[in-house]
Amino acid sequence: MVKRVHQPREDAEFDFVLRVSGTPVLAYFVGTWPKAIEACRAMDLVVGGVAEEYADRLTVVRTDMTRCPAATGRYGVTGAPSLVLLEEGEAVAHGTGRMATAEVRALLDGRL
Repeated sequence: MVKRVHQPREDAEFDFVLRVSGTPVLAYFVGTWPKAIEACRAMDLVVGGVAEEYADRLTVVRTDMTRCPAATGRYGVTGAPSLVLLEEGEAVAHGTGRMATAEVRALLDGRL
């Protein structure tokens, strides 16, 4: 199974992944400021595991909030880490802060 985690460098790449994914997208927004770094590093492991587990049903996009400000604003993301489940570009579920794997699964299950 191939892990599908994309890391766009700008908003145009983020939008491209949304257009070509063929599956719902879990947008994982991360911050690079000091208070966000530790929480985002902890979530990297959780999101990476979920990306592998759901690889056939989900595309994961790890999005730096400062590099993709339009996407960050479009989905109302104000803190990091944040998760936004997108179906055809529309947000259908949100999660903010550190989450356990079970919490992320609960966000996804029933929607995929």
